[in-house]
Amino acid sequence: MTQQNLSADDALADFTIREITLENVTKRVYVAGVGPAVIVMTEMPGISPHVARFSRWVRDAGFTVYMPSLFGRDGAVASAEEGATVFRKACVSAEFRAFAADEPSPVTSWLRALARLAHEQCGGPGVGAIGMCFTGNFALSMMLEPAVLAPVLSQPTLPMDNPAGLESPPDELAAVRNRLERDDLTVLAYRFAGDKFCRAQRFAAYQQALGDRFIGKVLPDHAANPETAPFFSVHVASPHSVVTAHLIDEAGQPTIAARDEILAFFQQRLTPDAAPRP
Repeated sequence: MTQQNLSADDALADFTIREITLENVTKRVYVAGVGPAVIVMTEMPGISPHVARFSRWVRDAGFTVYMPSLFGRDGAVASAEEGATVFRKACVSAEFRAFAADEPSPVTSWLRALARLAHEQCGGPGVGAIGMCFTGNFALSMMLEPAVLAPVLSQPTLPMDNPAGLESPPDELAAVRNRLERDDLTVLAYRFAGDKFCRAQRFAAYQQALGDRFIGKVLPDHAANPETAPFFSVHVASPHSVVTAHLIDEAGQPTIAARDEILAFFQQRLTPDAAPRP
């Protein structure tokens, strides 16, 4: 993969820009690669160079990446002020339910439609999905779409005001658990031990709701990259973004191990000739 300057805006020139209309809503989606589809949902405050780097890793692992623009300025290294503005707008947007426990964000319906479309266009057994931070739980809600086979929750942050709260309502969680059991699927999830936005209580709540189908991984705080973009250094006062802003891109690092585990998870679930599931 060509090395990108993570401290400068990313032109995203190696992605094809598509304007996709689903359920009467049009969103810009960045598409790249060949193979089964993986939906990569950006963290706050938008599609940063770090998020784009992760999408390129997914692409280079043999997948077609669909990276929808959900908020923020695409490809930007947001300043602390710009990032805070994006966050505030998202919190009051009708598409998101930032402070509502047991209520899914309406945008997840559009994302499920995107997964259906991506599966039709790319083929394969199904679709993978990873949500990060503000979008972390969206990958779980997308399990209501049969095409989604490989959900990953990276530091799921919503609802913002309840550490033990889950964005999914009880009936949705029950439906997801039934599907996980019926189809022999699992959910991967990641957080740092000292994350102030995705705390241990949230993973415990997921564990209670989904049982052993929820596989939560907790990384030590010292595994987080201390050098982050302006938004994170000012507004995120703890290790947080496992495979993006706080990832240390060096062999042997726990965050690189997490990245590789996620890519292997996608390969196991989405590649027709993959090895048997663990």
